[in-house]
Amino acid sequence: MTGLYELLWRVLHALLCLHRTLTYWLRVRFGTWNWIWRRCCRAASAAVLAPLGFTLRKPPAVGRNRRPYRHPRGGPGAAAPHPRLRWRADGRSLQKLPVHMGLVITEEEQETSYSDIASLVVWCMAVGISYISVYDHQGIFKRNNSRLMDEILKQQQELLGLDCSKYSTEFANSNDKDDQVLNCQSAVKVLSPEDGKADIVRAAQEFCQLVAQQQKKSTDLDVQMLDSLLNSSGFPDPDVVLKFGPVESTLGYLPWHIRLTEIISLPSHLNIRYEDFFSALRQYAACEQRLGK
Repeated sequence: MTGLYELLWRVLHALLCLHRTLTYWLRVRFGTWNWIWRRCCRAASAAVLAPLGFTLRKPPAVGRNRRPYRHPRGGPGAAAPHPRLRWRADGRSLQKLPVHMGLVITEEEQETSYSDIASLVVWCMAVGISYISVYDHQGIFKRNNSRLMDEILKQQQELLGLDCSKYSTEFANSNDKDDQVLNCQSAVKVLSPEDGKADIVRAAQEFCQLVAQQQKKSTDLDVQMLDSLLNSSGFPDPDVVLKFGPVESTLGYLPWHIRLTEIISLPSHLNIRYEDFFSALRQYAACEQRLGK
């Protein structure tokens, strides 16, 4: 009897072990398939919903802290203002603008550039300077006056564009009073060493005629009288002279007229930049402010 109980106990123990083994195997097998099934469902959902997500995505808002894209080469986006607007604003920003600016070239003949001089003249017009004189001690620009004037008109069209009609220009001939009509926005005069001497000779002749006609006395000749005779051409004395070149001299540029003129030296007129030109204007305005003029 005891042997029978022992056999039954062993059979029951074997069945219990078989049950535990089968249960563990089924749990592991079905658990793995369940994990694989969940992963497949997630991948399928992502593949289906991803295009829909890109379609419904809102564009980024352009707010206070975000700037719209601007094309680096002037394409879509806000266009840069024309330089003439900047030049006009620069002229208004100066506390004092010269009425007459002289451009004195002391460089050699092979170093003269008509286009660079024309650019300087047009910049003077754009900022609001009324009288411009161009001088070189060899008389190159005076002999080639028409070439310089053509280049000025060309630069006027290129730099000022449609606004060029607002900057009327009078090319005053220093030897002919009839051509010196200065009722315009800007007047340009081309000078040479003979002009300063000729003006003094002409003023002396006029004064002698006044004395001969008993309208003046010889003792009336003074600084004010000579000023009035020299300024009869309509051009005022230069307020500032931009001297280009290494020579520390104006080389005969209007010797009487520049006794009170501010002279600013620049290395060269070749490839001159607008920034250098306007820097000289700021220097002149600062000097006049210090002098209280």
